[in-house]
Amino acid sequence: MASIKRGQHIELEIEKFADKGKSLARVDGYVVFVHGAVPGDRVKAYVFKKKKSYAEAKIDEVIEPSELRTEPRCRYADECGGCKWQHVEYEAQLEAKRQSVEETFAYNSDFSGIEVPPVIGCDSPYRYRNKMDFDFSADRWLTSAEIDSGQDFDTDFAVGLHVPGNFFKVLDLQECHLPSAVTPKLLNGIRDFAKARDWKPWDIRNHTGFLRHLVIRTGEHTGDVMVNLVTNGYDEERIEAVSSFLQEEFPEVSTFIHTNHKGKSQNPQGRERTIFGSGVIYDVIGGYRFAISPSAFFQTNTTQAETLYEVARDFADLKPTDRVYDLYCGAGTISVFLSQRVDKVIGVEMVEAAVDNARTNAAMNNIHNCTFRSGDLKDVFTPSFIAEHGRPDVVIADPPRAGMHKKVVQQIADLHPERFVYVSCNPQTQARDLDLLKDYYRIDRVQPVDMFPHTPHIENVVRCTRK
Repeated sequence: MASIKRGQHIELEIEKFADKGKSLARVDGYVVFVHGAVPGDRVKAYVFKKKKSYAEAKIDEVIEPSELRTEPRCRYADECGGCKWQHVEYEAQLEAKRQSVEETFAYNSDFSGIEVPPVIGCDSPYRYRNKMDFDFSADRWLTSAEIDSGQDFDTDFAVGLHVPGNFFKVLDLQECHLPSAVTPKLLNGIRDFAKARDWKPWDIRNHTGFLRHLVIRTGEHTGDVMVNLVTNGYDEERIEAVSSFLQEEFPEVSTFIHTNHKGKSQNPQGRERTIFGSGVIYDVIGGYRFAISPSAFFQTNTTQAETLYEVARDFADLKPTDRVYDLYCGAGTISVFLSQRVDKVIGVEMVEAAVDNARTNAAMNNIHNCTFRSGDLKDVFTPSFIAEHGRPDVVIADPPRAGMHKKVVQQIADLHPERFVYVSCNPQTQARDLDLLKDYYRIDRVQPVDMFPHTPHIENVVRCTRK
């Protein structure tokens, strides 16, 4: 083992990208993960963690920058948790993600020889997010530039994103280049409005304060804008004041939602009420129009979602007589997208509001061959469900990051449909789940799609055919 110690400053040559946005260097064979580094960099780094098999370090100085390094667009790029790879050339990001998928299947499954093609990238790697969740906080994090400026800052109020690895501190964001241009304008406007009235942000340590979260959703192809203000309790006078402010200063806001979130949980959920507008926004994917409620899942990159669904549709090799199960169907986007190619689609989703959206979306698009069911898949996806809806020819699953419950995986194995398409935002849990199906299926196609530029996250589609 290399004689590396915690607290040491060492010079490193960065070899390759590693997991979760880090990069890898070696000292006499001993692995050091370096935050913020790029393959080809020569850096001086500070070792802040030391384990038996690896260490972690952060950059003190870039001695010689890699050709893959670029200047970040955002002033918060070095300290914000929103996007860790703004300093990496976009083509290098795509190759790093391709390698990540390939290595994930090589090291986390018994599938061998999985060839991963180039990632399908975004035409516009900025302004791609249609949803942003911001946190209010009574504990503001000051950036290095703010500290070095010598100015005095109000550290008792912030609204923005959490600092990586810090549950308490929030960066008070003045700009963000991931969502549409209206989002940072709304963020700054609502901040100024609240501070002028001395409304208190959430204090996570003492569980006090009025303002908790600000969620902004936009329709890429419709221009719709939803503002969801989440507060600790309901104050009618204050909410009406925000409503008047939005309608006067931001006429592009088409609907305003208030969510009353009492309790200690940080998850921005609670009792929702529509203050003005319809309570939903609309967007378009593949020529289909979709209604999106405040709590419904909808892919955060609308343009790339269409690409993702096209890949899933092609992988499914659909036939006019097919019965398709769409597991974790969300607001029914994949179901609707596939509907004209098949006989019937049955979608299942746990969030009741999303199922309501799915039914609305099917009706709105004059689609009559989609059926939606709400409930936890591990409880709903049973032999009686199969008896009711018929055996599927194709199963498509698009679960959350945690992947599928083992009971769901086993039911797919028992059903053994001819084709199974697995869409995932977490290739590690995807490989884990598919490894449980290796006796039933072969993997014959893989295609990563970049939904999240400037982050290490990747969406991956796998086509499995019955053995």
